[in-house]
Amino acid sequence: MSFESFEDIVQFAMGKEKEAVDFYSGLAENAVFSGAKETLEDFAAEEQKHYDMLENLGKGEQPLGDYKFEWIPDIKRSNYLVNVDDPNDMGYAELLRLAMKREEKALELYNELLKKAEKEEFKNIFKMLCQEEAKHKLALETLYDDYMAEQGD
Repeated sequence: MSFESFEDIVQFAMGKEKEAVDFYSGLAENAVFSGAKETLEDFAAEEQKHYDMLENLGKGEQPLGDYKFEWIPDIKRSNYLVNVDDPNDMGYAELLRLAMKREEKALELYNELLKKAEKEEFKNIFKMLCQEEAKHKLALETLYDDYMAEQGD
C-alpha cells in the first residue's frame, strides 16, 4: 500500500469500513443461527459508525465524545486460522472464521494508521478504532470457541 497523503489513508480506511458494513449486512440477511443475525447486524451498525467517524475526521467535531479507552484482550484464535475467501455456501463456523480474519486485518490496519498519524485527534480516532476492531475480533473468537465446543471440538 502506497499513499500520497493522510487523506488517501483515511479514504482507504473508509473503503474498508464500507466493505465491512456490506459484509456484515449480507451475512445478517442470510443468517440462520439463533443470535447470529442480531450480532451481525450490530457489527454492521458499528462499522457504519466507524465509516461516519472517518468521514468527519478533521471537521472540528468531537467524534470520540465520552468514549472510554480500555484494554481488549486478544485470545489470538484467528491468528492460527487459514484465510477463507468466499462467504457463499459457508457454514456457520466458516463464516465466523472469515469474519475473525477480517477483524484481525482491520485491527492491523488501524494499528498501522495509529503509528503514522501526527495529530493527537487522529491518533485518538485510530486508537478508538483499534479498540473497536479488537472488541469485534474478541466477540467473534468467543462465538467461534463456544460454537466449536458445542460441536465437540
